[in-house]
Amino acid sequence: MKILYEDDYCLVIDKPAGLAVQGGQGVKSSVDMILAEMRSPPPLLVHRLDKDTSGALLTAKTKEYAARFSRLLGADRQAEKYYIAVCAGSPPKKEGIISQDLMIRGSLKKAETRYKVLKSGDFSVLELSLGTGRMHQIRRHLAMNGNPVLGDDKYGDFALNKKLRKEAGLKRLLLHSSRLVIKVEFQLDVSAPMPDYFEAFLAVSKK
Repeated sequence: MKILYEDDYCLVIDKPAGLAVQGGQGVKSSVDMILAEMRSPPPLLVHRLDKDTSGALLTAKTKEYAARFSRLLGADRQAEKYYIAVCAGSPPKKEGIISQDLMIRGSLKKAETRYKVLKSGDFSVLELSLGTGRMHQIRRHLAMNGNPVLGDDKYGDFALNKKLRKEAGLKRLLLHSSRLVIKVEFQLDVSAPMPDYFEAFLAVSKK
C-alpha cells in the first residue's frame, strides 16, 4: 500500500483493488492487518472502500482523531469523497444528481450521488461524489440509471463485462476513490493517482 499523505493526525493510503479493508473469516490479507504490521500502534480505519474499489483511504492515528474524522465524514458532512468510474454508455446530462432511495437492511433509505461526465462515449468516464454514504451507492445508482460501472458483476451488466474481458482486457471493477477533501479542522486535500488498468482499458476500447 502506497502512503499518499501523513501528518500527526492521520495516514492516507492508496488501497489497491482486490484488497479487503477489514479482516474476517476467509480473509488472508486486509488493510487493517497490513497497518498492524506497519505501525505500532496501528492507524485506525475511519471509513471503508469496497474490496474491488481502489484509491484514497483515510486512517487516523488515535481513537480521538478517528472519532473526529468519522464525524466530519458522517453526520457533519464536512468532507468530500470523489470517485472516478468508467461506465457503459453516458448519462443524458453532462452533470447532475441521482436521487433514488436504496434498500438498506430491509428499508428504503434516501441516497444522492452527484456526477459529472469527464469523457462521454460508448464507455464514459465520470467523476462522482456522495451526498449520502449508502452501501455500494455509486455502483447501485449507476446501474439503476442504465450506466453500470464496468467490471461490476454484482449490480452491472454481466454479459458486457464478459465480452470486454475477452475483447478489451477488462480485468477489474473500474471504480476508484480519487480524492478526499476536508476543509475544516484538519484541512486535507489528498488525491490518489488513477490505476494503470483504467487507461489501459480506455486505450484498447477505442480501437
